[in-house]
Amino acid sequence: MAKTLETDIYFAHPYASWERGINENTNGLIRQYFPKGMDLRDVTMEQAQYVMDRLNNRPRSSRGGKTPNELFKGLQVDLLAA
Repeated sequence: MAKTLETDIYFAHPYASWERGINENTNGLIRQYFPKGMDLRDVTMEQAQYVMDRLNNRPRSSRGGKTPNELFKGLQVDLLAA
């Protein structure tokens, strides 16, 4: 995968949340919809899809104001052009 995408892949160390900034931030955003302690087995596919759509279309300041969907679609265009 790294070779195809022409990028390096790094793995965060266990229990080192500071190495996973955007991941930890996204977990916090998800917790706005599904509070800690909530049984996630009770979440329906419709609820999960709603949250996923909301978060994937939310601009991120750490990504220059682009949404995850915009970044992903840009990546797809770049890969197709290669």
